[in-house]
Amino acid sequence: CVQPSVPPVPNYKLSMSIPEWLQAIQTYMKMLQYNHTGTQFFEIRKTRPLSGLMETAKEMTRESLPIKCLEAVILGIYLTNGQPSVERFPISFKTHFSGNCFHHVVLGIYCNGRYGSLGMSRRSDLMDKPLTYRTLSDLIFEFEDSYKKYLHSVKKVKIGLYVPHEPHSFQPIEWKQLVLNVSKMMRTEVRKELEKFARDMRMKILKPSSAHSPMKERPRGKSLSPRRRQASPQRRACRRDKS
Repeated sequence: CVQPSVPPVPNYKLSMSIPEWLQAIQTYMKMLQYNHTGTQFFEIRKTRPLSGLMETAKEMTRESLPIKCLEAVILGIYLTNGQPSVERFPISFKTHFSGNCFHHVVLGIYCNGRYGSLGMSRRSDLMDKPLTYRTLSDLIFEFEDSYKKYLHSVKKVKIGLYVPHEPHSFQPIEWKQLVLNVSKMMRTEVRKELEKFARDMRMKILKPSSAHSPMKERPRGKSLSPRRRQASPQRRACRRDKS
């Protein structure tokens, strides 16, 4: 039987523009293919230090196995390391369809005043987006509109912090610095929250939420931790991956 060919890991060339480089990374991820098997080939623990996750990403390039959305985020971070003009941050979506909850994550990209994304999904319009969006909210609304085509309603959007370019960093990725319950908000309000957050991100004044009290989830003002603990069994119950 014919051995499947192993796609070559993309290398950045000085002649490449950043959009071309991001396209090369996304093309590589598509060549690995989306993992439809129901078996997760790589264990990704979100609380692991960045250095450990980068080791897993290296393993992905060696094994060349199909990947899902979370692995694509880790691989995207690994492949864009060393490009200081490219800021990377996780964007997570919780959606509702036909009585079930689904979770999906992509890697947000910010470079030269524009936003885009890298990622993997069963749906071609729920993964990579070109580096053309002027604001973070434009990018998020583009995803929301894409979800509508599949009759998914977006319930929550979580935005993490910029991921350091230091692959040996012991700090974990900050996955949800801003949590917006978008199903209960007007678009104007969502835009305002996202733009304030994006501005703070660009100014690098945000610290991981573990370092201070979390930002308000919406709006009741009580501490989030007890509610988060209560929610975990529920979250496990609707842990189906719409990636």
